[in-house]
Amino acid sequence: MVAAVHTHAKLKVEQAAGSAGAYLTGVDLSKTLDGEEVAGIRKALLDHLVVALPDQTMSLDDLERLTDQLGGRDVTPFVKPLPDRPYVIRILKEPHEKLNFANAWHTDLSYLPAPPSFTLLYCLEAPPQGGDTIWANQYMAYDTLSKGLRETLLGLDAVHSAGMAYGDGGYLDGVKHLMSTPIEPSKEARREEIHPAVIAHAETGRPALYLNPVYTTRIAGWTNAESQSLLGHLYKHSVNENFTWRLKWAKGTLAIWDNRSTQHFAMNDYHGFRREMVRTSVKGSVPKRAVG
Repeated sequence: MVAAVHTHAKLKVEQAAGSAGAYLTGVDLSKTLDGEEVAGIRKALLDHLVVALPDQTMSLDDLERLTDQLGGRDVTPFVKPLPDRPYVIRILKEPHEKLNFANAWHTDLSYLPAPPSFTLLYCLEAPPQGGDTIWANQYMAYDTLSKGLRETLLGLDAVHSAGMAYGDGGYLDGVKHLMSTPIEPSKEARREEIHPAVIAHAETGRPALYLNPVYTTRIAGWTNAESQSLLGHLYKHSVNENFTWRLKWAKGTLAIWDNRSTQHFAMNDYHGFRREMVRTSVKGSVPKRAVG
């Protein structure tokens, strides 16, 4: 099957996989993009959920400018930002380290009242092999459930919290000394936020499953024990291999993904090699319930 190729002025969009992902070429991100170019990137994101722009040479100013053009910068709680760059975090694993950042399926910052719409991740150094990132299409995750479960989920809310990961005494608090990514655990991470289990994407209106094992703690109004069987089933289903796309990183690649329709997972299979990224988030809106 030939991958779909679309163009938006100079921008070329080549579909990378059947479920998600596209490669974008024809733009220079070291320069300020015009309105048509930004609109083309946004359309590609809405069509393909995650896009990769290879062979870019970007400064931090360039990264922040593009973040602004896509909707504005947002902070990333509980990770120390770069000096004088409150909206930029560095994700780094040194050759001697065994743990990496984001080595679990999740949706970025779903514990916030208004989680980010998009995430931008720019590769400064990639290992010679390994270190891929995988995304899973959460439209497909919802659409492929049984009719009965889809209808049930439309009426449910879920509780999200950063406490398991970033809370004082949480997982990352116990291993932060083993990681170069600067984690800042806090009791504030234990704050809870409630979102619909199935959200209507703010731009496409399509229903997407909005649950993930890192930040979702239980179904609202249910006990932890009552929640775990349903959530466990949905966590496994939502990242079915048929819903995914896997990106091999190279220096100069920028990936942008839509947090309202994906989960992602950073592979930790490159021990002995260095991997360095810088990341920003684009401001989002309060998730709204999907309507059947």
